[in-house]
Amino acid sequence: MKLEIGQKAPNFETINQDGNTVKLSDFAGKKIVIYFYPKDNTPTCTTQACNLRDNYSALQAKGYTVLGVSIDTAKSHKKFQTKFELPFDLLDDSSMKMVNDYGVWAEKMMYGKTYMGTLRTTFLIDEKGIIIDIIEKVESKRHSEQIAP
Repeated sequence: MKLEIGQKAPNFETINQDGNTVKLSDFAGKKIVIYFYPKDNTPTCTTQACNLRDNYSALQAKGYTVLGVSIDTAKSHKKFQTKFELPFDLLDDSSMKMVNDYGVWAEKMMYGKTYMGTLRTTFLIDEKGIIIDIIEKVESKRHSEQIAP
């Protein structure tokens, strides 16, 4: 199922890098950025996370809370967050519920081989839990500019 702008964001409940429960309802009345990325500690994912880190205060000034999501475990997320001093939560989706609910688990191709993986996609969600933008062509080096130009 492909999500569209104007739809209600799918509910979620999972844990962050510290093992604390995080759910969509925790952010009622707040704007959130949920960015899905393939894997902790890989070059492009690190570039993207560091761009968001470096521009985090500007995103916060525009009222956004940032959440990163991959199918890596909370333990992997903790190492990634610590290594790169990421100021936002990374959500454990090792159950693959979020990637499926948000429609970002799909067939990909690399070096002529197809495989299933996470599509690098960002959802902007308003204070009422409605999707207000979907960024499918993520530019990792300037991702924060795509979110809040």
